[in-house]
Amino acid sequence: MDLRQLRYFVAVARERNFTRAAEQLHIAQPPLSRQIQLLEEELGVALLIRNSRPVQMTDAGRLFYEQAMQILGRVEQMQAATRRVGLHQRSVLSIGFVASTLYGGLPTLMRKLREAAPELDIQMVELMSVQQIEALKEGRIDIGFGRVRHSDPNVTGIVLREERLAVAVPIGSPLARADIPLPIEQLNGQKLIVYPKEPRPSFADQVLSTLNGHGVQLGEVLEVREIQTAVGLVAAEFGVCVIPSSARQMRQDVHYRLLDSERATSPVILNHRTNDTSKYIELIKQLIDEIYAERPAWLDAHNLPRARKGRHP
Repeated sequence: MDLRQLRYFVAVARERNFTRAAEQLHIAQPPLSRQIQLLEEELGVALLIRNSRPVQMTDAGRLFYEQAMQILGRVEQMQAATRRVGLHQRSVLSIGFVASTLYGGLPTLMRKLREAAPELDIQMVELMSVQQIEALKEGRIDIGFGRVRHSDPNVTGIVLREERLAVAVPIGSPLARADIPLPIEQLNGQKLIVYPKEPRPSFADQVLSTLNGHGVQLGEVLEVREIQTAVGLVAAEFGVCVIPSSARQMRQDVHYRLLDSERATSPVILNHRTNDTSKYIELIKQLIDEIYAERPAWLDAHNLPRARKGRHP
């Protein structure tokens, strides 16, 4: 399977006619039909119903069409971005992030970064914390915002803050009858939903380690892939879920309580390649300092007080 075959299939699917698609592609009809046939043989399923007029897609064909459109669109974006960089029109900065950081200061940081560096083409890539380390070393991203500490000498990790942890509980749970911080021991016997299921180590391991350190004996642990799924299952009364406190805004059909322990925290960590002297990395660090100096409401609401020594605690 190659991009040419994807383009051929998309053209036929759009035109619903082999003749018109061949004219649009500036090729003869027989080689067009042959390439579609080879594509179907490789996939092992029929994509088109040829004996209908106009040509129709099968269920598999409709799914393949949507996926092909996304792939071709991404290729066009890649080509355009590469040309811009090659012509020195724009610089590209790829930023990895874990989903939970979107509920803290990351959106504000991205807005400030665009204002400070309008020439920058910012690419956002959702990656788990451990995946960011490999992506940095391989050059697939330039900077990452994660939650798991590491000891890789090739990647510098700066702890920006320690974010308090909260617990999401079903609205009908006895734990939902109060708004004050929850003594962590009250999670004893609860069915816990953790995320991400993989790769590990991850935020899930931080949560389990924190609860274990407080002597909490859980009833059962259910592992899921992402925070949205985890909190959705809380709403469906499958259990409780420990989350970063900034993520308490993500759903309104569950009840949230901070955990009453200064040791119940999760770090927000900025990672970049060691000895990377990019001006944009320094700019991001500067913008983070400016944001923290402004004391936004979310900073005081979700995080422990920052240490005074060093650039970042």
